[in-house]
Amino acid sequence: MSEGIVVTYKAEYIWIDGTEPTARLRSKTRILADGAELPIWGFDGSSTNQAPGKASDCVLKPVFTCPDPIRGGDNVLVLCEVLLTDMTPHPTNTRAQLSPVAERFADQDSWFGIEQEYTFFKDGRPLGFPVGGFPAPQGFYYCGVGADEVYGREVVEAHLDACLEAGLAISGINAEVMPGQWEFQVGPAGPLEVSDHLWVARWLLYRIAEDFGISATLDPKPVKGDWNGAGAHTNFSTQAMRTGYDSIITACEALSEKAEEHIAGYGAEIENRLTGMHETAPWSEFNYGVSNRGASVRIPWQVEVDKQGYIEDRRPNANCDPYVVTRLIVGTCCAALEKAGQV
Repeated sequence: MSEGIVVTYKAEYIWIDGTEPTARLRSKTRILADGAELPIWGFDGSSTNQAPGKASDCVLKPVFTCPDPIRGGDNVLVLCEVLLTDMTPHPTNTRAQLSPVAERFADQDSWFGIEQEYTFFKDGRPLGFPVGGFPAPQGFYYCGVGADEVYGREVVEAHLDACLEAGLAISGINAEVMPGQWEFQVGPAGPLEVSDHLWVARWLLYRIAEDFGISATLDPKPVKGDWNGAGAHTNFSTQAMRTGYDSIITACEALSEKAEEHIAGYGAEIENRLTGMHETAPWSEFNYGVSNRGASVRIPWQVEVDKQGYIEDRRPNANCDPYVVTRLIVGTCCAALEKAGQV
């Protein structure tokens, strides 16, 4: 190579903004010399609902990096925490709030698997919905096949390939109950890892859908009426739960005692989705049961048979912040298991 030529790579810095009630993803590109470490970077917090104009600077601190499957080569995606200029966590930095809780209960070895549902929209309506009307009722779309049942598969397949190329812990995909609605699963992984990977997978979903002229939404009730909402069912276990059934019941009872706190942190407009219909329990009630998809928390039938395994919290919305959800679940369940001596 000729002397004086500097090889560079592109780093896409991704962060979570301060939009309320549901935060949004932002990103921008930095060009770095080959071999250069990822530096902290700044941005205009007054344009992301994170700072006033008279003191607008905020700081991006890289916390998770993976290959960029869109640009390829040596380019990378860089998930960042947002800091204030004194290098303390920004109030919107929910990852920083999760970290000490995850560390406090690390010896219990928590695993998560999050089922991210989402809905495609095009021209102002869900993908697959006819102009000025509705498609056939729900029934054949879930895990369906065929052009009359499935919409957007080309985007979904491109997204899956991108997540795999990025090295994310994606573990599956499927078409969901409503037309144009899909799901991908991330995990099993620890609380920080599963949340980091889910946020990057969301960014990749939005970015890839751009190329198809389609938008993806995490709206928990994208279509009013007799249509399923969109959730982020969260599967959870600790070492004790993976080896014994008593600890599973302890975790469920602990979630019952803090049901209101969890509902408040599981995503905006949760009452529109958790109505008691469409495979949900009412947001204002809590129950758990074996193989019951109408319960707040489901214990899979095989778990009861094996007397060990995991639970599925079916309450989190599609638009939830996984850093908040995993913090609440670890904090509630692991504290209860520790108190009961089931660790």
